[in-house]
Amino acid sequence: MVHYIGLLLDDSRLEAIKGTGLEEKLTTLFGGQVKQLIMEVPEEVSKKILAEFPNARIDSRSFLEDLPVAFKRALFQEVVNKKSLGAEVIEAVFQKIDEIKDLAAKESEYIPPPDIDTSEI
Repeated sequence: MVHYIGLLLDDSRLEAIKGTGLEEKLTTLFGGQVKQLIMEVPEEVSKKILAEFPNARIDSRSFLEDLPVAFKRALFQEVVNKKSLGAEVIEAVFQKIDEIKDLAAKESEYIPPPDIDTSEI
């Protein structure tokens, strides 16, 4: 069974995928106010993710939820680097899984704020 990971996009993330084929894969939530990319995740990869992050879960829509911020940030960065939502993205993230798990462990004490570009303010 296929599962999914939704990557929510703010303006800076939208800018990062502008001009790529990923723009065509955008979906919207809340009347178009929130945009996201949806990655398909094979069941065996879902099991691997769930094994690495015990707080993660699969919701009723078959989406992997409660993933650490560090994991989702790394995932988005690889999506941008590879300009893809394919399996190679998750494989690249798993090459850095120890570093991501270290960052994720710190999230239980402190959830990092989003990166905000203040140069235009």
